[in-house]
Amino acid sequence: MVTKQLNDSGADADLRRADSLAREIFSDVANKWALLIIEALGERTLRFTELRNEVEGVSHKMLTQNLRMLERNGLVDRVVHPTVPPRVEYSLTEPGQALRKTVDVMCDWTHRYLRHIDVARQRFDA
Repeated sequence: MVTKQLNDSGADADLRRADSLAREIFSDVANKWALLIIEALGERTLRFTELRNEVEGVSHKMLTQNLRMLERNGLVDRVVHPTVPPRVEYSLTEPGQALRKTVDVMCDWTHRYLRHIDVARQRFDA
């Protein structure tokens, strides 16, 4: 994200808009539930109830809000099948899959440094 001073040129305005959009998207997806939903969807399609069962502890309301936000940002596809009752399925889009790879790297980092983090926390909290 851009942090330098910008002039009033058109290119600078485009950079400011891109920076603002990047911050907004990051704010949206960098939350506990969004990351867990992205990880749960993985490379498969799930119905709402299946997804709620995969994401331990998420409420109906939080799952709904996060799925709408992920869909709005183009990270999740929502398909409604015309049945009675309607069958709704969710899957990651191409950008959602790319973000999932980043989430996987973050999870790998956590596993790699978990012991170091535990020791640091114990030392800090003592």
